[in-house]
Amino acid sequence: MNYIYEKHKIYVNDETGKLIVNATFPFIDEGVVVVDHTYVDPSLRGQGIASQLMFEVYKHAKQLGYKVVATCPYAVVWFKRHQECKDIIDEKIQSHLAPECQI
Repeated sequence: MNYIYEKHKIYVNDETGKLIVNATFPFIDEGVVVVDHTYVDPSLRGQGIASQLMFEVYKHAKQLGYKVVATCPYAVVWFKRHQECKDIIDEKIQSHLAPECQI
């Protein structure tokens, strides 16, 4: 997968330019981004692509020195399943989010 990295977005386009994989993470506070959206084209679902995408988000945010919170339902579940990646979670902000966003 040829991921394209931008400051607050990671995505993949297919050979026609169609967006097929996407994650967005704008700033929610100084130095803190919120993973608010993930998308995988239906033709690619069930292949572990969303998990790969979240791992890319994790590595990218860590490299840039960002702390992270998650509101995207998939991102919340992913962080719950990947406890080894919780080192970048801003626990204070995350704990103030809705109960369904608790990691």
